[in-house]
Amino acid sequence: MGTQPTEEELARAAVAIRGGELVAFPTETVYGLGANALDASAVAKIYQAKKRPYASPLIVHVADEAMARSVAAEWPALARFWPGPLTMVVRKAGLIPDIVTAGLETVGVRVPSHPVALELIRSSRVPIAAPSANRFGEISPTTAEHVRQSLGKQVEIVLNGGPSHVGIESTVVSLSRTPPTVLRPGMIPVSTLEEVSGIPWDREPDLPHIVSDVPQESPGMNSRHYAPRTPLIILEAGAKTPAGKGRVIQMPADVRTYAARLYDELHRADNEGWEWIAVLAPPDTPAWEGVRDRLRRASTPLVGVATT
Repeated sequence: MGTQPTEEELARAAVAIRGGELVAFPTETVYGLGANALDASAVAKIYQAKKRPYASPLIVHVADEAMARSVAAEWPALARFWPGPLTMVVRKAGLIPDIVTAGLETVGVRVPSHPVALELIRSSRVPIAAPSANRFGEISPTTAEHVRQSLGKQVEIVLNGGPSHVGIESTVVSLSRTPPTVLRPGMIPVSTLEEVSGIPWDREPDLPHIVSDVPQESPGMNSRHYAPRTPLIILEAGAKTPAGKGRVIQMPADVRTYAARLYDELHRADNEGWEWIAVLAPPDTPAWEGVRDRLRRASTPLVGVATT
C-alpha cells in the first residue's frame, strides 16, 4: 500500500478536526485541506489558508450514505457511485453553514475511496469540508510534498498517504436540477452516468467569463485554475513550440495513467525554471473530457507563430 500514516497520526488529526483545526489528507483524487464542515469558524480557516474566494463552495466529505443523508435536505434516488471520485450536489440540510456552500441552498457531497480519508472522517465523527490542499488557482497536490510546498506551515498536520491514484478532482454533478447535470467533468464520464441511471444528463457549458466573486454551484468553474506559475501551452497536432527556453512534457497515451501523473508532472516542470512548458493536446473524446478541462483552465493562450 506504500506510505500510510500511523494510528497515532490519524488519532491526532481527528482530534485536530474536532478542535476546529485544519488537516491535509490524501484522497484518491487529490490531497484535501480539511476542516469540520459543521464549524463555520473552522471552515473560514480553509479560505484564509488557500486565499480562496468565498464564492467558491467546498465539497463535504463523508464516510458513508448515512452521514451523507445527515447533511442533505433530501436524498435523490440517483445517488450512487460511492465510494469514488464523484461529488453530488444536493439540497443542503440546515446544519451546513452558509460559508461551506457560498451561501447557496445546495451542497456538494462525496464519499472518497481512499482508506486514510475514510478513517479520518470516521475517527473525527463529523463530515469534513475539503477543497484541494494548495493555494487557490494553483496546481492541485497529489502528494504530501506538494501540500507542503504550496501551504508550508499554514497547515500543521499533513497525513501522508502516498500519491493520489486518480490524480484529478472528482466529477461534480447536480442532482438538484432536472435533468441531472455535470458541472465539472472528471474521470467518470457522462456516458457512464447515463448508462447507470438510465436517463439522459445535461452538461453545464463552459463559461470563460465566470469570476470569483459570483457564487458558484461547484468548485473548479473559474476560467483560470489548476495553473502552474510557468506558462503552460497545449500544443494541438502539427503546432510548433514557441521561442525561448521550454520543455514539452511527455505524457502517457492511457487516460487513467495520464490523469494520475498530470499534476505531479506539472509541479516538477514548474520548479525547473523554464520560460514555458507544454503538453500535446490529448484526444478530444468523452473519456478525456476531465483531463482536457484541467489543461484548458491551467493553460496560457499560445501567442505568436507556431512551428513544428
